[in-house]
Amino acid sequence: MKSLFFTLPAVVPTAVALIIPLPLALNMTTPFPANETNPQPPAVDVTCDILGAAGFDVSRPGTTKYEEREADYYSASARMSPSCIIQPTTTQEVSRLIKTLVSSTASSWAVRCGGHTAWGPAADIHDGVTIDLGLLNKTEYDAEAKVAKIQGGSLWSSVYSTLEQYGVTVPGGRTSTVGVGGFTTGGGNNFYSGKVGFTCDNVVNYEVVLASGEIVEANSKQNSDLWKALKGGSSNYGIVTRFDIEAFEARDIYGGLVIHPLNTTSQVISAFSSFVDNIENYQAGSAFSFWSWVKGASESVIISALHDTMGTVDAPAYAKYKAIEPTVSSTLRTDSHLNMTVELEFAKGFQNVWFAISVKNDPEILQFIVNQHNAFTSSWKKDTGDDTFSLYTVFQPLPKVLFDHGVEKGGNVLGMDRQTGNSVLFQVFMVFSGASLEPEARRRLVAYRQAVKEKSVKTGTDVEFEYLNYADKTQEPLSTYGEDNVAFMRDVLAKYDPNNILETRLPGGAKIPKANNYAAAS
Repeated sequence: MKSLFFTLPAVVPTAVALIIPLPLALNMTTPFPANETNPQPPAVDVTCDILGAAGFDVSRPGTTKYEEREADYYSASARMSPSCIIQPTTTQEVSRLIKTLVSSTASSWAVRCGGHTAWGPAADIHDGVTIDLGLLNKTEYDAEAKVAKIQGGSLWSSVYSTLEQYGVTVPGGRTSTVGVGGFTTGGGNNFYSGKVGFTCDNVVNYEVVLASGEIVEANSKQNSDLWKALKGGSSNYGIVTRFDIEAFEARDIYGGLVIHPLNTTSQVISAFSSFVDNIENYQAGSAFSFWSWVKGASESVIISALHDTMGTVDAPAYAKYKAIEPTVSSTLRTDSHLNMTVELEFAKGFQNVWFAISVKNDPEILQFIVNQHNAFTSSWKKDTGDDTFSLYTVFQPLPKVLFDHGVEKGGNVLGMDRQTGNSVLFQVFMVFSGASLEPEARRRLVAYRQAVKEKSVKTGTDVEFEYLNYADKTQEPLSTYGEDNVAFMRDVLAKYDPNNILETRLPGGAKIPKANNYAAAS
């Protein structure tokens, strides 16, 4: 195996590499002497050499660590083949890394937490440096404060398994291998949302490395504007190296997956819509249903994920779901929070295209969406001959009470407190083999999204909210948070990143729309 450490050529003293003036780097000038035998290397390769000389563990293409980390992204569409990968092990090392990148290089970077985003560049970058937080993966529990202190590179599986030892849990991801960082800064829909709000609403403190490399705490009393902006504002403000999240008693959950045939669509829509409207009265319940064309199928089936966080068996809130006939299969049982999230895993390593918009909780628009799902699957198979694909059309509750909880806990920037009624998060994700199919898949899925949006506007069932964690790169989810929240996010950005470093050097992920193009985006 090649060494994971790379040294500069002998003609360049290490001390010189560490003090390359920023103007030289900005002019893309290399400290290496360029001649016929030593051609000038690309600037980003110089960056990787500079980082190695500065004492960082640099992983490059061809090394075992690099290849293993690239292969570990959930979606093949998200892999960007960076020039090198750095895996810091402490917050202080993250700080030093950012300072070095800003002061001594002109290269861009990406930040990886769990690597579950469907598309790139987001948590990975080509011709740049990927900062992989995977070794910042510890969870501690403060029993006196009832707060879990979770490092930013953690996966929810390790968080839940650690907290189980103390008999507590936190409202986190419903899929165990999702990362804490991107999930939480994007909002964080969870099994407990009806009772406690999104995951971000339960963060009492963030430890953040700003674009300057400064390490700050953000909470209700200290840097409170940053605390609020991070609740939905994604990676635009810095690298969150620790999330302090309110914990509570970890009861076993009664739940699982119930599968019904496609011809029960009207029953499932009725059950789901009624459940959404009743969440205010039964906040311990969680339900979402997805119309699922699974690879090799001849027809979609409907999978409903039903989870009662109080552990109540067959609570009245699920009566309409229980009455649906026929049932193909069911895994309903009493089990731990962790095990319920393991059940919701999807296979990694395939191409993925996702999108998400929101509509009002209206059965007619939900039926229209299912019709679009059915039309898409038949036309895709007929037109492309592709038999590797799976398509999931998902309905998740966005009840008003969920966002009321957010307001009660200090507010967030998502903007859904503007809504006066209950809404539904409508998500589609398509999984398939072969990168060559991705442009056509995206084109057709954009048309699917637009058809639903146009129908919802026409019928008065549209909702201005695109959930960032499921949004495609063709969307601008932060522009849907409302004019006041967009202005607030930009003000906070100007305060904590006055030199616009993250806007220019962190190109991936969802960005805050500029004031002069907000109207166009919305």
